[in-house]
Amino acid sequence: MKGHFYKRSCKCKKKKCTCGSKWAYVVDIGIDPITGKRKQKTKSGFRTKQEAEKAATTLMHELEQGIVIEETDQTFNDFANEWLPIYSEAKDVKPGTVRVRLHEISKLVPYFGQLKLKDITRKMYQDALNDLNDQGYSDSTREGINRTGRMIFRKALEMELIKKDPTEFAYLKKEKKTIEQLEEEEIPKYLEKEELALFLKTAEEYGLEHDYLMFLILSYTGIRVGELVALKWKDVDFVNYTISITKTYYNPTNNTLKYLLVTPKTRKSRRKIIVDEEIINALKENKIIQNQVIKQLGDDYYNKDFIFAKMERQHGYPIVIKTVQNRMKRLLHLANLNPELTPHSLRHTHTSLLAEAGVALEQIMDRLGHSDDQITKDVYLHVTQEMKKEASQKFSELMRSLR
Repeated sequence: MKGHFYKRSCKCKKKKCTCGSKWAYVVDIGIDPITGKRKQKTKSGFRTKQEAEKAATTLMHELEQGIVIEETDQTFNDFANEWLPIYSEAKDVKPGTVRVRLHEISKLVPYFGQLKLKDITRKMYQDALNDLNDQGYSDSTREGINRTGRMIFRKALEMELIKKDPTEFAYLKKEKKTIEQLEEEEIPKYLEKEELALFLKTAEEYGLEHDYLMFLILSYTGIRVGELVALKWKDVDFVNYTISITKTYYNPTNNTLKYLLVTPKTRKSRRKIIVDEEIINALKENKIIQNQVIKQLGDDYYNKDFIFAKMERQHGYPIVIKTVQNRMKRLLHLANLNPELTPHSLRHTHTSLLAEAGVALEQIMDRLGHSDDQITKDVYLHVTQEMKKEASQKFSELMRSLR
């Protein structure tokens, strides 16, 4: 190996250095094919000569193997901004997912933003995850932040911008829950069947435009509110009584004119749902009213085939999700029901009623468009356990009546 080792910035004239300067190496790494001059690699910061010799030997070994990587001087912040478009284009991700990734990057920036990628160590990354835990971030939030961090550093490794991935052995701290804590955990809130009947009756009698049809469909199908708002008339098969879920609505600013229709949440979310005759009849009634408005407004109606289209101002545009949320809040108040419930609660309500009706979990998951969902499982388990308790109690009562 051609090169030499020296103490950088050492001004000691004595044989033994006393100024504490660090060791460095300079080694020949080949000839520049353009200039014909020799190329050298210099690195400093070693505490001892032995450390510098070891690092130089490693470099020469990498040269021989053809795996020398010139690490980038890019900061984490700069590379993360470059990575996001690469990620979104390569995976064709939805706008909502991009927003989530941006949010997760923002949680890593305070720790690494101005640091060079190559200077971020495994300990530094693990310390960041531990600090997020100490700040009280939930397991799911930290899992998302770590997932994004791993993708960023793996891409940097793939592009040969760094030699080591600091996220490789990272782990998330999770506190073990006591039996008391597990027993106190609440399942998602939903409506019992009597409460649902009251809610729908209230929607039918006191609901505003679209209210009854909206909440009837959400309750009887378990579809997501974004899937509901994106529904078009072509998605309804009036002959075979089915509704096809092929898209979802995206509009984070709640600006009626600036909406997007994007692909469903997952591949499993694309599905065809068999519906009741009551829903089909309600849809037919709604279509008659809508056709009258279209005929009256003509070209002033934004006719893109939406079922839940606005009939006042910005005619024809799909209603925003916030409208569905506000309408539900109003009806819950009128019916004197739990005000904390949301349109998503009707999805859990649908799960609970299907479970009570004896429908298998696999069929429920298929209807909801889930490949795997813990919340749905929790609701299903809660309902079926209650049914088992009831069956046990009925058996005990029967045996007592025979004595």
